[in-house]
Formats: sequence, structure tokens, C-alpha cells
Amino acid sequence: MKPDVAPPPSDTTVKRPRGRPRKTVDERDDGNRRLELLASAAKLFRRKGFAATTTRDIAAAAGMQSGSPFYHFKSKDALLYAVMEEGMRSALDRLHAATQVPAYADLAPADQLRVLVTVHFDVLLGPGSDFVPVMLYEARSLPPRQHKALGQLIAQYETLWLPVLTALHANGELHAPVRLARLLILGALNWSVQWFDAKKGASLQELTGAAMDLFLKPCGTDQNLPSSSDQSPIN
Repeated sequence: MKPDVAPPPSDTTVKRPRGRPRKTVDERDDGNRRLELLASAAKLFRRKGFAATTTRDIAAAAGMQSGSPFYHFKSKDALLYAVMEEGMRSALDRLHAATQVPAYADLAPADQLRVLVTVHFDVLLGPGSDFVPVMLYEARSLPPRQHKALGQLIAQYETLWLPVLTALHANGELHAPVRLARLLILGALNWSVQWFDAKKGASLQELTGAAMDLFLKPCGTDQNLPSSSDQSPIN
């Protein structure tokens, strides 16, 4: 007769799978959580600056656990680029939508420019407008590859302004050379993020009107200004 042998004890230890822990229901990315995270990051990057903002700050603002942002983005640097890319893609979509309305083609060039300026002010200063201002002042924090990719989106956006500025220059309402006018106009509009305060009474419509008065002169106005064909001091 064989001696009784006790069966080996069952292994009740649950082995933890390798890699990242499984996402909870709240952490699963259904698109909305990612956008909420981007919006929270954009707001903090704009208010505190990229360097002073931690992923813990962003997670708290988005109502997430401190490690949850890493389910969506590999690092804070990746999150910064995603904020800027989201801002520029959204701006491109909005400008495309405004210029593809059938009535837009029938507008005079000055009125077309008014549409572009209005959209741009809304991108910079309207509701949920933290994304592009972050890009304007934190792009230096990006590595060269991402900086180049972002530059391509910016170039696409600025190109949409050229037909209008060219038409305005041709009819005499825009005196400055088109290339310089584009840089100066967008530079002036972008600077508004530094000083605009909606609580002080100016509306976006009033800003647009003031910008149009500043940039354009009435057709046929005779001014003793050098011709736009003269050599520019800026190369």
C-alpha cells in the first residue's frame, strides 16, 4: 500500500499581468475624456506656463487620478504638443468652414477679411480659446520634429489669408505688400491675447471693427505713401 500523500496546496495567488494596469471605466478613452484632458491642460499651460504645470495639476483639473493622463499621453511634453496640434487643427477647420459657406464667395474682399478676422479673434479669445495662445508662447518647448510639424499646420492656416489680401492689394484697399501685410496683421491679432479683457467692455465684434479700420483704407483714397512695389527694408 502506498503511503497517503497530501495533495499540493492550490495556488490562490493572483498573478498581476505585466505592463500597465487595466484601465478603469472612467479611464477608458471614449474621446470625451481625452478632449477634457486636453482642455484642462491647455487652460493650465496658459495660466501657469508649461514648466510650472505638473501632470498632477492637469489630472486634478480634469477630475482624474494622478496617473491617469499617462493612459492617454506618454509624457507632459506629448500632452503639450497635442494641445497645440488640437488648437491649430480646430482653427483650420473653423476657417475652412467660414470660407466654404456659399455666400462667402459673393462678399467683397474687405468683407471676406472681416470674416477671417472675426474667426481668428474667436479662436484666440472666444470660449475654450486656450489652445492657440499656448502654441503662441510655448512652442519653444517643443523638440525640432514637433516644431516642424506644427509649422506646417500654421502655414496651411496662414495660406488661407493670401487670396483675400491679394485681392485687397489689387484694388488699393491694402497698401502694404501682401507678404508683409499677412505677417503684420496676424502678429497684431495674436498680440491681443496679452491685453484683451472681456470684463473691460470691448466685444469681439468691436475688436474686429477696430482691426478693419486699422488695416484697410477706403478704395480710391489718395495718400502720399511709397508704392508697394518699392524695395522693402525687410528681407
